[in-house]
Amino acid sequence: MELGAFSNSLTVKDLNKSITFYEKLGFQAMGGNATGGWIILKNGSCIIGLFQGMFEKNMLTFNPGWNENAENLDTFTDIRALQNDLKSKGITFIAEADESTSGPAHFMIEDPDGNPILVDQHR
Repeated sequence: MELGAFSNSLTVKDLNKSITFYEKLGFQAMGGNATGGWIILKNGSCIIGLFQGMFEKNMLTFNPGWNENAENLDTFTDIRALQNDLKSKGITFIAEADESTSGPAHFMIEDPDGNPILVDQHR
């Protein structure tokens, strides 16, 4: 099962302080909207998203259809197919993608310890 690009999405109290901290670790902005409360940072192949006021917990994030540079992949498994596969394996969903649509969508699940996992397809 190919889930796409991986990143850690971190909830932060002060976005600007967090950006400054992670820049000191060598991360550089690669996307997002800081005035909107979020930014995506990259250091080599490591990607983190910083989100202020958007999520309750830190979470793992996967982006079907993208590589680690947010570039479109030639082929990928659509999020709805991933969702159906996981349902067939007994995974419980917190939020589901609308299977009557195509294109961008997301779903959310939790691991056995309550850690949220967001699968977010942008294309």
